[in-house]
Amino acid sequence: MRLLLVEDEPGVARFVRQGLLEAGYTVDVVTEGKEGLAHALSDAYDAVILDIMLPGLSGIEIVKRIRNRGMKTPVILLTARDTVSDRVAGLDAGADDYLIKPFAFPELLARIRALLRRPPVQTNTILTFDELELDTARHEVRRAGRSIELSPREFALLEVFMRHPHQALTRAQIIEHVWSFDLYSETNVIDVYVGYLRRKIDRGFNRTLIQTVRGVGYRMEVNEA
Repeated sequence: MRLLLVEDEPGVARFVRQGLLEAGYTVDVVTEGKEGLAHALSDAYDAVILDIMLPGLSGIEIVKRIRNRGMKTPVILLTARDTVSDRVAGLDAGADDYLIKPFAFPELLARIRALLRRPPVQTNTILTFDELELDTARHEVRRAGRSIELSPREFALLEVFMRHPHQALTRAQIIEHVWSFDLYSETNVIDVYVGYLRRKIDRGFNRTLIQTVRGVGYRMEVNEA
């Protein structure tokens, strides 16, 4: 899952980013309000973590603008303001949740998981394709009842494929959801990770599930080996 963190305090940004990476999320960090709005409007994120006090454009104004565009991306506001009126203003602007600084990082993770369980971002924690099953809540993968161990990056890659079955995904689309903006599309890291994933989910089975689309990228499709 890919998250956008808009936070202008360097120490907080580093702390939150590192924790989210260790939890298996892909994270882009922006430190300025207008740039944060531009990123949020790209619709490339599964959730946005947004500080209220930002240079250039406030977090509340960012929430208002993305909601005015009809975007339903979950938003968590981070702020040192703890009055009732501040919380009401943030929620009325369209935020889904509100966390007051300083906060315990496990609570932030729990709130992110709760938001990602809500529709339309995620209507079911279990994704299935053919005999393959991916549980986003328990972070487990099984094929025909057999447990498959995946790294966090492999898990994120498989989740993208399973959320877009039968669809040819370009390398740029895969980068958007599994890696950060700073990964160049010319790199072969995607091909390397697809190779890792294929060996783990297809080994010992008669049907392969991830197919190469020549000149485009990859597609989740059943193919008899």
